[in-house]
Amino acid sequence: MKLKICGMKYPDNILEVGSLLPDYMGFIFWEKSARYFDGAMPNLPQSIKKTGVFVNASQGEIATKVAQYDLQAVQLHGQESVVFCQELRSKLAKNIEIIKVFSVNADFDFDQLHPFETVCDYFLFDTKGKLPGGNGTTFDWKVLAKYPSQKPFFLSGGIGLDKIDLVNEILKTDLPIYAIDVNSKFEIEAGLKNINLLREIHPKISTDNSRIVRTNIK
Repeated sequence: MKLKICGMKYPDNILEVGSLLPDYMGFIFWEKSARYFDGAMPNLPQSIKKTGVFVNASQGEIATKVAQYDLQAVQLHGQESVVFCQELRSKLAKNIEIIKVFSVNADFDFDQLHPFETVCDYFLFDTKGKLPGGNGTTFDWKVLAKYPSQKPFFLSGGIGLDKIDLVNEILKTDLPIYAIDVNSKFEIEAGLKNINLLREIHPKISTDNSRIVRTNIK
């Protein structure tokens, strides 16, 4: 199971967390976020995919950040349309992953996902709240039983060590869960991750990833 640690902000902490070799590390480029990143990017192991998180940013801004910080993935956390994602895909190198985020509640309409399947590599499901992300709460994962696709997705929203048993339970299903995305539940303060808590999470997550078929558009 892949692990994404999001909301990184401070260079020394970034390097410390990077030493744990998560699969993805997220950097938020939305200025209203307490975890807004605008510093120098430390040198990280090449195995870590640096992911830029954007909220209704222009395609030009996204492309600029990808080049500036040598990002390997972009996460779209706003109201980006299918056309926007398609045009962005044409502007980025083919190896840059596009992750489209959807905020989920009990009334979420999964039919809206279908047009996005051909224009992004992954979905990410977070909890619907006042902010585009970082609400620190978990939605009712039972709603994912309605998921109609085989597009792999990231599972996010208030995941902490207290949720690991639930994580392992949902990983036993046939859902194409590609990665777990953690953030605020592993922090000392906004953007500053608790390295000791993060050391605990990976050994506690167990699954057989052989059932996941990656259906990227590349």
